[in-house]
Amino acid sequence: MAQAYPVKPVRLVVPFPAGGATDILARTISQKAAEKLGQQILIDNRPGAGGVIGSDLVAKASPDGYTLLIATGSTHSIGPIVNHKLPYDVERDFSPVVYVAKTTTVLVVPSQLNVTNLRGFVELVKANPGRFNYGSSGNGTNSHLSGELFKAQAGVFMTHIPYRGTGLVLTDMMSGQIQMLMDNYVTAQPHIKDGKVRVLGVSSLQRLPFMPDVPTLDEQGLKGFEVSNWFGIYAPKGAADAVIARVNSAFNQALQEPDLQKRLAALGATPTGGTPAQMASVVAADTAKWSKLIRDRKIAVD
Repeated sequence: MAQAYPVKPVRLVVPFPAGGATDILARTISQKAAEKLGQQILIDNRPGAGGVIGSDLVAKASPDGYTLLIATGSTHSIGPIVNHKLPYDVERDFSPVVYVAKTTTVLVVPSQLNVTNLRGFVELVKANPGRFNYGSSGNGTNSHLSGELFKAQAGVFMTHIPYRGTGLVLTDMMSGQIQMLMDNYVTAQPHIKDGKVRVLGVSSLQRLPFMPDVPTLDEQGLKGFEVSNWFGIYAPKGAADAVIARVNSAFNQALQEPDLQKRLAALGATPTGGTPAQMASVVAADTAKWSKLIRDRKIAVD
């Protein structure tokens, strides 16, 4: 069967809600990858539990190549460290296929908040202990840990409020219930552009070419603050090498298309690509990066 693959549409499970960064990137990239694969790639949103519900569905799916997962640092780097009750093992139950994109995180606050830079925000939080909340896309996600890293480096206290996706956080931020979010630029972009939220800094060590006037968190005093998120395709463990190679080839070809590269750049995402082994090394490095913070802050999801 592997030789004929694929003979029917392929399901790509997105373990986060529609409209979030993972969903947007999955739809954008898979549309072009489907052309290379010769079959439709159908997006199946299965949100909940910080990506665990959708990931578990794929872990237990048939390894025939017709059910794949788009995973992130939240599901496969951070999640396994903070959540000791995961219903799957990321190494035992999944096979890496291809690293597709990475994004930069931005720190956003409500536009009605009377601050215009990081120093002003930190001073405001310190002057109002216990009154400020930061949201995330769920316990043990990239946005959660990025918020904890910010708290640690800025020396502030804020209450973490987990959601099922950062789109929901942004809604509550605009109504005044949430005062900070560390989010992928992909998701925050439209709200920044329409003025509903204000971006105070970016998490890369260099300013972003599409937001040259926004300073990095590093240059505003949070030395060495660097956070990004990776996105990659996984198959259930046991998928045939020929199937993995076919999917890997389709996505790599798609990521080399100039029109897709332009679309990703407009979203603030960088196309990556590469071999399954290269993706595995990216995940291992990201896992190691977060391990120290998780130990130091005693972060766990029970």
